[in-house]
Amino acid sequence: MTSPELDPNVTAAIEDSFAKQGLMATIGAELRLVASGEVRLRINASESLTQHHGFLHAGIIGTILDSSCGWASQTLMPLGTEVLTVEYKLNLLRPAAGHHFEGRGAVVRAGTTLTVAEAAFYTTDDPDRLIATMTATLIGVRPQSSD
Repeated sequence: MTSPELDPNVTAAIEDSFAKQGLMATIGAELRLVASGEVRLRINASESLTQHHGFLHAGIIGTILDSSCGWASQTLMPLGTEVLTVEYKLNLLRPAAGHHFEGRGAVVRAGTTLTVAEAAFYTTDDPDRLIATMTATLIGVRPQSSD
């Protein structure tokens, strides 16, 4: 799940962040890869995640891609920095038919203030059939004290 050149502390921070996001557990997402500038998340379809035609809901796709972009960006930020999405554009290319899906997020440009990332959503049931793409702008923030 890790890349040899990535600081293990960064990987641990992302794994911790993933574990703390209740939504990831609720939808059954799995953190599959953490590498420098790249994160992959997997999800299996279930009746509770589909829309009225039986396809995986677009909101679930957006969630997976947004999170993939965010954690991919976080791999290139100083340790202790967290990520917030500033904006994103989601392109739904075809209905999300299938049972097994993967979101692949990658950094396009890591800036000093803003980072741009892209992500793609595939069904792994039909040799990596592309379902959706996302372009996201993200910002690194320092966690605020709870005092």
